[in-house]
Amino acid sequence: MLALLVALAQAPCPPDAAMLMADASVRAEEFDLPGAADRMQRAALRGCAAADIAAPYLRGLVDAREAFRQGAPPESLAPVRDAIASLQALARGRPGPAEIARLLVQAAAAAAQSERDEMALYLDAAREMEMLQRSADQPGAPVIGSLEVAGDLWLQVFRYADAQRNYVQASEQGRPTPRVLAGLARTAARLGERDAACAHYLALVDRWGTRGSEPLEIQEARTYLRDMCR
Repeated sequence: MLALLVALAQAPCPPDAAMLMADASVRAEEFDLPGAADRMQRAALRGCAAADIAAPYLRGLVDAREAFRQGAPPESLAPVRDAIASLQALARGRPGPAEIARLLVQAAAAAAQSERDEMALYLDAAREMEMLQRSADQPGAPVIGSLEVAGDLWLQVFRYADAQRNYVQASEQGRPTPRVLAGLARTAARLGERDAACAHYLALVDRWGTRGSEPLEIQEARTYLRDMCR
């Protein structure tokens, strides 16, 4: 979210596009990544330069996850490669948000194919570049930072301790989003750390509050709290 706000400040958008970007950020935090990608694409089409990177980035993450669910047949990775090509063109070989986003989508593509070593190389490069950007008060990856993406991808390929480490670091950067709380809870549960899982799931449910919708992650949290946390 911070990176998005910095981008907005540097490149003002039309009011309707700015509203779409804000909605996209909320949706991303609250487990609706496809909805976030859609809103960001609409913001880009309304002439918001700050959305030009975020739109293919979020879409690439969504499409890579779908490719993983399908078993990563070659045709399923075509839209991911398109997102990578778009980000590469925007980056123009320079460090910055577009290049960080490209590296993270490359990592997601590797994860879709269970290429863990390749995935780790892209994640490490993205994380290092993002740290350098932030040390210079420049934005990193838009909307979803490298640590959160790393947690998601390590969880996806069943490396729970690695996922947990990244989620913990992401939570230490600021108030953890619902996505990060869910990641902390899931990794703790899979590592057999029941007390920690209960604490994180409880924090997630409390943070979610009385919203009308209940995505799978919130249903999972309520079930775990009911069945495992006495």
